[in-house]
Amino acid sequence: VTDAVRGFQRRHGLVPNGVVGPQTLRALNVPASKRVLQLRGSLHRLSDTDFTFARRYVVVNLPAASVEAVANGKVEGRYVAVVGNTKHPSPTLTSGINQVILNPTWTVPLSIVKNEIVPRMRRDPGYLTRMHMRVLAGRNEVSPKSIAWSSVRSPNFTIRQDSGTWNALGAVKIDMPNSHAVYMHDTNNKNAFDAQYRFLSHGCTRVQNVRELAAWLLSDVPGWTRSDLDAAITKEDRLEIKLPRRVPVAWIYLTGWKTNDGEVQFRDDIYDLDASDVASVRGKLRPATKPGSYLDAR
Repeated sequence: VTDAVRGFQRRHGLVPNGVVGPQTLRALNVPASKRVLQLRGSLHRLSDTDFTFARRYVVVNLPAASVEAVANGKVEGRYVAVVGNTKHPSPTLTSGINQVILNPTWTVPLSIVKNEIVPRMRRDPGYLTRMHMRVLAGRNEVSPKSIAWSSVRSPNFTIRQDSGTWNALGAVKIDMPNSHAVYMHDTNNKNAFDAQYRFLSHGCTRVQNVRELAAWLLSDVPGWTRSDLDAAITKEDRLEIKLPRRVPVAWIYLTGWKTNDGEVQFRDDIYDLDASDVASVRGKLRPATKPGSYLDAR
């Protein structure tokens, strides 16, 4: 029975400890009708994905908060991730990874400046200095003391955080041009990777062991092994490493899928998409036809 509980927990993204705690009990009590809904919704979203396959590609499954690096139809790397919270959900998209940036700076999105940093500066005028953040008017840096934070409504300036151990993007940023301005990156808060609930970001995907993923992406680029990456990061200089060819990447939303070993996996519908997606295309689902990892029979 304990082994069966562990197997169930693994298929539902839970800690496989064999103990029927609150989260496991909740998953056990989900009716089959809802599981069918999850599979139908996932099938629709997958069949509607416009993704160009290549020998190597990366897949982020948002409900699973996980990343897979796939080559020649086999998963060569699997990484725990932190993705968008329910107020700032990560988008589904397809793009191409074009560069890896070491020791990145972070230009804070306007929404975060307006909704989080401005109120924080009203309460704590030293916040930007402690966080190694600079205020920029165009290309010129201005002193935070010169800004009337109490009257700011629509900021006409940008805020950029210096690279370093304090940087929100950590030591690595994986760039992938897209209309949502999201990307994958390291983080200076690695404790979140140990949590069961990992829907905490403003839309970007934080990747555990991101240096391993970066080394995998750069495996065709001479002089960029994992040890080379570590050495370059230690120098603390910002560095852009262009990929000779883009690596396709897809951010998908599958709450139910079948793995290559025949097991059916389920995850919580964190953004509440299943019911609405199925209702909008009921009777119009078409099967997924392209092979490979998450984009297999999933």
